[in-house]
Amino acid sequence: MLRPRKKYTVYDLQQLKGKRVLSHIHVKSPEEAAAAEAAGLDLLSCSYDSPGAQARLPLLVEAAPNSFLSGATPHGLASREEAIRIAFQALEAGASSVYCSASPFIIEGMAREGIPVVGHLGLVPRHVTWTGYRAIGKTADEAAKLYARMKELESAGAYAAELEVVPHQLARYLASKTSMLLMSLGSGTGCDTQFLFSDDILGDYDERLPRHAKAYRNFRAEYERLQEERIAAFKEYVADVSGGQFPGEEHLVTMKSAEWEAFLAGVSELE
Repeated sequence: MLRPRKKYTVYDLQQLKGKRVLSHIHVKSPEEAAAAEAAGLDLLSCSYDSPGAQARLPLLVEAAPNSFLSGATPHGLASREEAIRIAFQALEAGASSVYCSASPFIIEGMAREGIPVVGHLGLVPRHVTWTGYRAIGKTADEAAKLYARMKELESAGAYAAELEVVPHQLARYLASKTSMLLMSLGSGTGCDTQFLFSDDILGDYDERLPRHAKAYRNFRAEYERLQEERIAAFKEYVADVSGGQFPGEEHLVTMKSAEWEAFLAGVSELE
């Protein structure tokens, strides 16, 4: 069966570099994926780092069949072989490319097999024991190291890299010095895509909104309101059952009188 034609290919994205900024969000459910496609988002990404996320990927692809969707592979890949195997699984499930926060060594192995790979630069949440939660590249020395790391990813064959919480001047400079697409997550306006998580856009958690993010809705308050409505509805149901108000006449199925009488007559002969 032929798959739907995607809005973009990697080739298309490479041709757009430097011409316009692409909108990009991470989605976590088929409903969000469908909404993102309906809203005209350029790029989508999702998790592909656990059995649950791996089972969910085909549902996201089905919900947004025309969207370019990257699957994020697990952190802590042990070998090139494991990375290649998982990446091909994601592509077979419908992903357009894979995200990988592993070393250029791992990414090079994937790229050599023709796998479109997105690397990671800047703040890596899984590596904060080395850096702490802070912007990366605010000193000349750290900026130079980030530049070198970018070139390593480029040489390894990554077609793009997420650039997380990097000073905007440095991010703009880096984007101009690489063939990769740089995807800004908290790194200003000079990159090739603007990337946010759906949780941030929808206000779908209780934590403080990150400085680099913007909430366009308050889903958490809506979920709390719906939970209160659930409790109220269940309480009303309990009260109706206890008081005999449910079920009412409108909820009952009734036999025709003749059939009821015939049944009673037949039963009486068996008693």
